Amino acid sequence: MLASLQVTNFAIVEHLDIEWHQGMTTITGETGAGKSIAIDALSLCLGERAEASMVREGADKAQVSAVFDIQNLPAAQHFISEHELGDSSECIIRRVVSANGRSKAYINGVMVPAGQLKSLGSLLISIHGQHAHQQLNKAGYQLSVVDSFAGHIDLVNDVKTAYNALQSLEKEKATLSQSLQQAAAEKQLLEYQVAELDEFSLEHGEFEEIEQQHKLLSNANSLLEGTQKELQIIYQQDNYNAYSMVQSSANQIAELASLDKKLAPIADLLFEAGISLEEAARELSHYQDSIEMDPAQLSELDDRIARALDLARKHDISPEAIPDLHAELKQSLANIEQSDERLAALESEIAEAKAHYVTVATCLSQSRKVAADELSKQVTESLVMLSMENAKFAIVVEQQEITSSKGLDSIDFQVAANTGQRLQPLVKVASGGELSRISLAIEVIIADKMTTPTLIFDEVDVGISGPTASAVGKLLRQLGNSTQVICVTHLPQVASSGHNQFFVSKSDDGTHTHTHMSVLDNSGRIDEIARLLGGTNISEITRTNASELLSQYH
Repeated sequence: MLASLQVTNFAIVEHLDIEWHQGMTTITGETGAGKSIAIDALSLCLGERAEASMVREGADKAQVSAVFDIQNLPAAQHFISEHELGDSSECIIRRVVSANGRSKAYINGVMVPAGQLKSLGSLLISIHGQHAHQQLNKAGYQLSVVDSFAGHIDLVNDVKTAYNALQSLEKEKATLSQSLQQAAAEKQLLEYQVAELDEFSLEHGEFEEIEQQHKLLSNANSLLEGTQKELQIIYQQDNYNAYSMVQSSANQIAELASLDKKLAPIADLLFEAGISLEEAARELSHYQDSIEMDPAQLSELDDRIARALDLARKHDISPEAIPDLHAELKQSLANIEQSDERLAALESEIAEAKAHYVTVATCLSQSRKVAADELSKQVTESLVMLSMENAKFAIVVEQQEITSSKGLDSIDFQVAANTGQRLQPLVKVASGGELSRISLAIEVIIADKMTTPTLIFDEVDVGISGPTASAVGKLLRQLGNSTQVICVTHLPQVASSGHNQFFVSKSDDGTHTHTHMSVLDNSGRIDEIARLLGGTNISEITRTNASELLSQYH
C-alpha cells in the first residue's frame, strides 16, 4: 500500500508531505485548489510522461517521492528482486523532472528507465479517472473490462501467442509467395543454365589441365625434333658429341695430373661432367619415348577448350571460374526448389496453427461468456443501489470470423434503463448520468477483482448526486474495508464515507499561488462536509447535516 508521498515544486505545489493509511481516504477542496494534484504527482512518480510544464514556475526541478509497503505484495517483491533493486519490504520510488523537461527515475535509489518504473507502478496502484465513463462505449475498453473481471490472463496470453504464431506463418507465406512469383522467370533460366553446365561438367582445375595437355599434343613434333637434335649433339653423333669431347679432355687432364697432382681435382670434375652428360642423354631418350602423337585426343581437347571459352564469354567470366559458377547456379536453383517445398509445407502448418488458434480462442470466448453473465448480474444489482432500480445491464459476447490477438469475440454492453424497454447498446440509449453510474458500478466491481493494493478514484462520481451519491460512498467504503482506496470527490456523501479525509486549499501571496493539503480531524471534517453541503456559508443546519452523514460510519 501507499505509505507516504512527498511532492516538491510540482505544478503549483511548493511542498507536500503526506502520510497515507489503510482503508478509504477521501480528498476534497475548493474548485481550482488542485484536488487531483497529488494524483497527478503520483502518476508522474509511477512512470507517466514528464513535461517541463510540471515544474513549478521559478524552480529548476520538480521532485516526487512515494514510499510503498510491499511486504504483502509478492508480485512487486519479485519484480524488485528480479531487477536487482533491493530486497526489503519497503519500496521507495522517486522521479525528478528538470525545467527543460528531462526526467530521471529511481527505485530504491537505483536509476531506472521510465518504462521499468511504469511496469512496477502497475503492480502497486490502479488509477480510475473521472473520464472513465467516456470509455464505456468503446469496444476495446468493453473487452478489457470483461477480461479483467474474468481474470483469465493465461487464456488471453494463449490466444495472443497462437495469433502471433499464425501471423508469423502467414507473413512468411506471403513473403515466400511473392519471392517465388518474382523468381518464376529466373527459375526457368537457371534450369537451362544448370543443365548446360551439367552437360559440360567442368571440374575445378580441369581447364588448366586440358590447356596444358593441348599445349603438349599440339607441339609434339617440335618437342620430338628438338630433343632428338640435342640428343645427337650431347651423345649420339658418331664422330663428334659433347660426351666424347668431355671424356677425352678428362683423360688428358688425368695423364697430366701424374706430373702435377694439382690437376687431379680438375680431372675428377670433367669425369663427373661426363657422367652427367650421359645421364642427361638417357633422360632425353626416355622423354622422347613418352611423347604421344594423338590427333584424335588433340581434336577432343580443341573442342572442349572452345566450349569452355564459349561458356565463359556467355557468362562474362574466365574459363577457370566456370566450376564455381556452376555450383552457385545449382545452389540458387536448389533454393528456389526448397522454397517451393517450404511453401507447400507452410499450407499445412498454417492450417494447424489456425486450428489451434480457433481452439484457444473458443476457450477464451466461453470463459468470457461466463464472466459476462456474472458481471451483467452484478452490475445490474449495483445499479439498483445507484438509483436505477428498474435498469437491466447485459453484456453480449459474439464470435466473429475475423481473427485478432484478442480473440474472435465482439463485446457489446447493453442496457435497458427502464421497465418495458428492450436492451440496446449503451451508445444509443444511456444518458451521461446513467453512463457515470454504470461506469462506477463496473469500476468498483472490477477493482474488487484487482490484486493491486491501492485503488485511486479521481472524481469518478461526476454527474451523481442525492441518494445515488450516498450509495456510491457506501460502495467505495465497502471496497476500502479490504484494500486501500483513495478518492478525489466533490460530493459530501462520498467524502463522509471515507475512513480518512484530506482537505486541499490554495493561497496567493501576490507573487505565487500555493497549494496545501492537510488531514482533517473530526471537527475539520464536519466543517468541510458542511461546506460541500451548503457552500461558503456554513450554518448550524449544514453542520448538523454533516455530522449526521459522518455518524453513519463512525
